[in-house]
Amino acid sequence: MSKKIAIVQSSYIPWKGYFDIINSVDEFVVYDTAGYSKNSWRNRNRIPGPNGLQWLTIPVKVDYLNQPVNEIRIHDFRWAARHWKTLKAIYGKAPYFRLFAPSLTDLYEDNATEPYLSAVNVRFLHFICRQLNISTPLSFAQDLTAIDDPTEKLLHICRSRKATHYLTGPAARDYLRLSRFEEENITVEWMNYEGYPEYPRQSSSFSHYVSILDLLFRTGPDASMFMKSFSNP
Repeated sequence: MSKKIAIVQSSYIPWKGYFDIINSVDEFVVYDTAGYSKNSWRNRNRIPGPNGLQWLTIPVKVDYLNQPVNEIRIHDFRWAARHWKTLKAIYGKAPYFRLFAPSLTDLYEDNATEPYLSAVNVRFLHFICRQLNISTPLSFAQDLTAIDDPTEKLLHICRSRKATHYLTGPAARDYLRLSRFEEENITVEWMNYEGYPEYPRQSSSFSHYVSILDLLFRTGPDASMFMKSFSNP
């Protein structure tokens, strides 16, 4: 019996491609035992603002180099109120903002005192998956610090999940040793992010590489029509 998995670190309200990966596999493994990297998507994302793209960033405290993502702590709990205020200011007149506003209000309030970044990210992942009717189970990778090689770490997770197929993004071509997956009889598949259709927006500028909240607020129940992993007419 075949089983396809993806293994990705959590991100803060990530872009639509992240959720296309989740929707394309039988199990999605949150790889937050991996080392945190500064200026990545772990604690921030972008939205279109009045003067171009702007960042929403969760302030974090990093204690040492390559500290695991699931150990990273938030050091200023005012972030949640600030982010929600920004979202209301930018999207208050978006067609479907009111549809999601009550649930997001509760979500931001619930996360306002959460000390760990990873926990915040995962709660947002679950929330958005529910809005998109994505039912893929999310699981969590165990500590793999004893394994140095990136390919071997991923292989260990694949074997532990009894995966026959591993779906990953194109950036993995730079470090993945495909020969090892072939030896383990695990087929590597590559996510294709090209060809996303544009969706209606209020500003003249458009970017696919923004938080999926932009898509939800603009298109509401039609959001899946602008994604690649759904069977749309």
